[in-house]
Amino acid sequence: MPMSSPFNAASPQALAIKSLFLFVLWLGLGVFVIVAGLVLTAAIRFRARAGGSEAPQEEGRPKWEIVWTGAAALLLAVILIPTIAVMRTADPARGAHAPDLVVIGHQWWWEIRYPASGVVTANEVHIPTGRPLLVRLISADVIHDFWVPQLARKEDLTPGYPAAIWLEANAPGTYLGACVEFCGVQHAWMRIAVIAQAPGAFDAWLRARQQPAAAPTAPDAVAGMTLYRALTCDSCHATGVAVGPELVHVATRATLAGGRIVNTPETLARWIADPNALKPGTLMPNFHLTGDQVRDLVAYLETRR
Repeated sequence: MPMSSPFNAASPQALAIKSLFLFVLWLGLGVFVIVAGLVLTAAIRFRARAGGSEAPQEEGRPKWEIVWTGAAALLLAVILIPTIAVMRTADPARGAHAPDLVVIGHQWWWEIRYPASGVVTANEVHIPTGRPLLVRLISADVIHDFWVPQLARKEDLTPGYPAAIWLEANAPGTYLGACVEFCGVQHAWMRIAVIAQAPGAFDAWLRARQQPAAAPTAPDAVAGMTLYRALTCDSCHATGVAVGPELVHVATRATLAGGRIVNTPETLARWIADPNALKPGTLMPNFHLTGDQVRDLVAYLETRR
């Protein structure tokens, strides 16, 4: 899934950044046209001609030098003022309120926590529309970079140095992003999706995530649950452990493995059977399960909604 375009801004913060970029782009284009025009004019007008005399040598023209220096300073001021305004729009003030969301970058997946409700999920951020959320960004290992182009600016996640951004969407939809700071062999498959919902739909999603998954009843799913516990899968995947994504509601997610594959029973089976075949370097081990064991685990995980 390719990332969304920053030119299709879908939040006040992204729109401010886009507007500043276009302003500087057109301003730079104007400077280029003026400078290139002067260079071209000088090259044609004062080119060497047969029989012509040598051009007079001058040490400088202080008045023109002052004009050019002043024009450059004015140009920088013209850029600085809207830049400060955009920074105030796009960046949370220091000492802002407690975060609405905590996003933690891992090699190579995203952990998302909702502190007020205790909900924890992975790789898919659900937010209500029309409301700016303060997001705290943390790295669990190396430097990552969180970027959802349509919604917010890029922000590095540096170990030991939490950062913060505003995350907001004007309308419901799915906005795609990724880690954009090289972080290891599977950096390219550290994708993220922000799913903006109407406030009522978001509240319903949050309430559903607070409920435990229903206990399985089908024989294969029950066998899968027994195998899941025997393999101690929750030693990595239990909520709050964060070695791997939590799996309480894994069947509701659109993708698996940090966006590497679409979440279907078939792809889930491939992932369980041999994770490194799909995502080399992942911490998920190959348990060398039989075909029946893989099918039972898939049947169980498909009940976790």
